[in-house]
Amino acid sequence: MQNILSPKPDESEDVQSQDLTLENIETALANDTKVKLAGLDVDGILRGKLVSKKKFLSVAKDGFGFCSVVFGWDMHDMTYFRELKISNAENGYRDLIAKIDLQSYRRIPWEYNVPFFLVSFYDPDTQEPICACPRSLLRNAVGKLQKAGYGAMAGAEFEFYTFRAPKDPSLQTTGLTSATTMPYLQNNDTQSLPHLTQGMFGYSLIDPVHNQDWFYNVFEACERFRCDIEGWHTESGPGVFEAALQFGEITEMADRASLYKYVVKAIGSKHGITPCFMAKPRQGLPGNSGHMHCSIVDKSGKNLFYRGEKDPNPPFKDVEYLSDMGRQFLAGLLDGLPDIMPIIAPTVNSYKRLVENFWAPVTVSWGLEHRAASIRLIAPPTASAKAVRFEIRTCGADANPSLVLAAIVALGWRGIEKKLEIKLPPLGKGEEVGGSGDKGERLPKSLRESTAKFMAKDSVAREVFGDDFVEHYGGTREHELRLWDEAVTDWEIKRYIEAV
Repeated sequence: MQNILSPKPDESEDVQSQDLTLENIETALANDTKVKLAGLDVDGILRGKLVSKKKFLSVAKDGFGFCSVVFGWDMHDMTYFRELKISNAENGYRDLIAKIDLQSYRRIPWEYNVPFFLVSFYDPDTQEPICACPRSLLRNAVGKLQKAGYGAMAGAEFEFYTFRAPKDPSLQTTGLTSATTMPYLQNNDTQSLPHLTQGMFGYSLIDPVHNQDWFYNVFEACERFRCDIEGWHTESGPGVFEAALQFGEITEMADRASLYKYVVKAIGSKHGITPCFMAKPRQGLPGNSGHMHCSIVDKSGKNLFYRGEKDPNPPFKDVEYLSDMGRQFLAGLLDGLPDIMPIIAPTVNSYKRLVENFWAPVTVSWGLEHRAASIRLIAPPTASAKAVRFEIRTCGADANPSLVLAAIVALGWRGIEKKLEIKLPPLGKGEEVGGSGDKGERLPKSLRESTAKFMAKDSVAREVFGDDFVEHYGGTREHELRLWDEAVTDWEIKRYIEAV
């Protein structure tokens, strides 16, 4: 098998994930000359740089300047049409302070085992986290739980399509070893990209064999990069794969979910494969979900969503094993879900997945072990006491994991603080998510509709996240909408080129 990963470093000379200090980090980097640093923008894209070890050690304690424009432009580096508060011409696109998270230390096995750290972004004047820093937003939400003596656990599942990347003919004669596998998409018809595998074959044992070098490289790279995969298989759809990441503490889970996408894309590029986490890459085929799981625990790790004993008189039979805290958390999710939709469905394309009759939830709905609902309760009798949790199934694979988990925690905690009650009956077995919405509100059908609801003066989003974040993030979605409004699509050309 072709393994593009560097040999494992001598573990006796390296430090593992623990309570890391600058001193033992410096010891671990004794034989290194460079370090890679990266933070997340609002779209969940890693933005970073390679620095010398000398530079890293000089800024590891207090942080370093990082251009704020990463919060002033979109995913293709176009500055927002409406300049937003964090980064704009008036403040000169000034530097933010990027503070290095020493606990995020790992090595990149497909890049010569170079050391890697995540950063979070701070305002240089106030020294407070900027409102739009995804890692900080999640930590602020979790901090409210921690003040009450609680913690949160989370899990993540991602589906994605894979395509055989076209080869750049201009590189074939360069002699570069990567020239035969280097993907390039510019000036190519992306609709004609061939799927990595053909046909609908979920849980296939044969399809991964056709591309086993890539398949096993991804699994091993995730293990070595500390974003371990728990389950890894084909999903229904041509060239579609799904990974369930090992569950863990929620802030670490969010980091690992973002880094997982990084691994898949990086290893794919080494093998001439283009992974695609769009919510709906192909018309008429299934979309890509990004399901998120969440539970609350006490300081000992005990699951606080489990009731202990079956409630003899529950408001709904589905919650007979769900604690009062769990019921309030669920009520908070149901109450706030429509108002935070731009976070869990962040692109124009997201809403092509959230349509009737495609096994994607389109209403505010819930149910015990109900995969057609927007919120699936996982609890006894099918799950153990320690595994009681909620799976939010509305999220697409295109969403930013840190923002999604921040929204889940914030809405659930609001439900606990307000002691909200579940007003909506569970989706019955055999009932689909589809169109009428008799039992629950129809979720926004477009980014335009969801952004307006998100930014409304009385929105739950403003209540849990504050005006600064809502204005910034909402402004970024308005930018996406303007670009979409100006776009001329293939559908329009095919529809009207001759007929009108």
